Amino acid sequence: MRDFPSCFGENGVQVADSTSSGVFRSTAQNLVTCVYSCKLGGKSCLIIITWSKNLVGQCLSVEIDDWMNQCLCKFDIKPWLFAKRKGSKSFEINSIEVDAYWDLSLAKFGSGPEPLEGFYLAVVFNGEMVLLLGDMRKEAFKKTNATPGFYNAIFITKKEHIFGKKLYVTKAQFWDNGQNHNLSIECDTVSTDDPSLAIRIDSKIVMQVKHLRWKFRGNQTILIDGLPVEVFWDVHNWLFGPSVGNAVFMFQTCSSAEKLWSGQPFFDSSALLSPSSQNFREFKLQGLGFSLILYAWKNE
Repeated sequence: MRDFPSCFGENGVQVADSTSSGVFRSTAQNLVTCVYSCKLGGKSCLIIITWSKNLVGQCLSVEIDDWMNQCLCKFDIKPWLFAKRKGSKSFEINSIEVDAYWDLSLAKFGSGPEPLEGFYLAVVFNGEMVLLLGDMRKEAFKKTNATPGFYNAIFITKKEHIFGKKLYVTKAQFWDNGQNHNLSIECDTVSTDDPSLAIRIDSKIVMQVKHLRWKFRGNQTILIDGLPVEVFWDVHNWLFGPSVGNAVFMFQTCSSAEKLWSGQPFFDSSALLSPSSQNFREFKLQGLGFSLILYAWKNE
């Protein structure tokens, strides 16, 4: 196991500084960002979908960036627009029309900001379906009159904020058409002098880290669905940081995750925070598979 402070630096993992208000922490942090790689007009682009939830209601953001850190188009569905629950938006990218369609009128939500079922969100480029999310696929194709795209968007990164006291839970699918797993992270940093960390997949312990005060950053390979997944963790803020600090966990499906660190001793943690950053683009261009990044916040 190797330490990786150059990636998850003490300041690098901070989403909000210590002066941020409790309102920011309890509202703006309740979000899920999904990043997809696609081809638009033969050029590589990122489609960034952000679902969020605050005191006012649900929000949705759709952004398309190129690989040069340029936002090509973006729109937000504010809480008061969710009352309509369905709609569309048109843009132009390089003189070619891009349309986004959504129907959330039957959507079912859990405790998080991301819909669970009964919805679709579609991105259509030049009459082709580039990205289609949700279980209402038939309704989406009927509404958009789109043809199936030649290049399907590839799910490359999911970033999620999770909350708990000792136990942090979420669901994760690591492979295309793979099983949807229950993932839990258990860590008690208060009632013991020698905290430890345990990660479970479907209630089975797949990784344990003891003497966490000495091993607050590191990485380890686990097996999920019989395939290797590299787990990186940084719990420095839980142990030594401010009371509102968060821990960061990354699950990387690359079978050769050594590529992530070889030749990159100063890998910038901003690659984990901004999907349009230079390091993030270089990181994903290496073809390193799917990444699940979890920001774990302690409930007081």
